[in-house]
Amino acid sequence: MELRQLRYFVVLAEELHFRRAAERLFISTPTLSQQIKVMERELGGPLLVREPRVALTPAGAALLRAGKNVLASMDVAIRETRRAAAAGAPVFRLGLLNGVPPWLPERIDALLAGQLPGVRTVLTGGTTADQVRLLDADEVDLALVRIPVELPERFVKRPVAREELGVLMSARHPLAGASLLAPADLSGQELILFPRESAAALHDSLLRTLADQGATVRLSDSAMGYAQMLAVLPSRPDVIGLGSARAAELPGLVWRPVRGAPLVLTYAVAWRAAVRHPAVPALVASLAEKLFTR
Repeated sequence: MELRQLRYFVVLAEELHFRRAAERLFISTPTLSQQIKVMERELGGPLLVREPRVALTPAGAALLRAGKNVLASMDVAIRETRRAAAAGAPVFRLGLLNGVPPWLPERIDALLAGQLPGVRTVLTGGTTADQVRLLDADEVDLALVRIPVELPERFVKRPVAREELGVLMSARHPLAGASLLAPADLSGQELILFPRESAAALHDSLLRTLADQGATVRLSDSAMGYAQMLAVLPSRPDVIGLGSARAAELPGLVWRPVRGAPLVLTYAVAWRAAVRHPAVPALVASLAEKLFTR
């Protein structure tokens, strides 16, 4: 059993409601249900009664008691370890978004170095949903996310950079010969996107924007992260993806802009409203001073 799964169970046991627990954990309800079933198979018996309403079994009640102790002990161990690590050089914990343009974390590093000489930046990668969970668990001081994103009121976000999105495809795709694509050119094309649970608001916004521009794409049954999509597209001349021009240099791939109002990907920094790291306010102010566009 993983600590992540144990945390899922404890939150569900506190809420006794799958949807509310999933919202607290920033995961989908099916994902939560699947992870609980995995735990039940591993432990050899049911932890919950699901009908007519969610209730704990005796085994579930025992796991809740023990699980809370385990998670509390782990939180103490993490805080003490971080306190010991911070006793020397200052440490800044940055949530590094998957697929973020390299110049953005480089800019953050440069600003931090100016504000905190000798600072050591600790990076934790993940999707937008992962970064929100990391913030909520106090495992990062600042996180990079893509917007739109729904955040609890205890978090604050501010846009810091933008990138134009275009169409990524195999060099053998029928549309690869065009230097500029009209939205109508994308109609009927199979589009590979990231899993919705990794950034639900952005996922829906991209599809809605394409439809508004007249690009009635077909959402692929395949869903994958950005790095996996780049690996798959060169050998799949029957599908398209969305990405920035940064990927155009990869062998077998081409990038084409879309005519009209361009698709724009906006990056933001997010942090807890109750700021705990003294460098966050000045860093955010410097980052947000100018909205960088590449």
